[in-house]
Amino acid sequence: MGEAARLWIVVAALSGAISVIVGAFAAHGLDLRTEASLKARDWLQTGSHYQMVHALAMLGVCALAGADLLNVRLSVVAVWLFLVGSVLFPGALYSLSLGGPRWFGAVAPIGGLAFIAGWVFLAIAAFKRPIG
Repeated sequence: MGEAARLWIVVAALSGAISVIVGAFAAHGLDLRTEASLKARDWLQTGSHYQMVHALAMLGVCALAGADLLNVRLSVVAVWLFLVGSVLFPGALYSLSLGGPRWFGAVAPIGGLAFIAGWVFLAIAAFKRPIG
């Protein structure tokens, strides 16, 4: 990954920061007297959790690729998929929690598929790394 890893580290760090901000808003910024607010909090917490996990996954891929333990091309695909998933899955939940259109609910599974594909590409990147 080389120099590109620095950019991915910045992207992962910013994604992690957004996750913490959203999680804090879910915990402290909502008026939880209505059922709708409780549902919104759940969506925000779920999105924040998945975003943080995948921010850390992006950092892990950078570290593993930098240690020459992964096929670089496939690891780049993995981090891109983690980023796409981190925009689509939590983004859809964040939008729904803030009153966005209900069709955003259909976007979340696409983000989930991107997360899954990222983990599969990470496994393949480790498998395809030449030994020696």
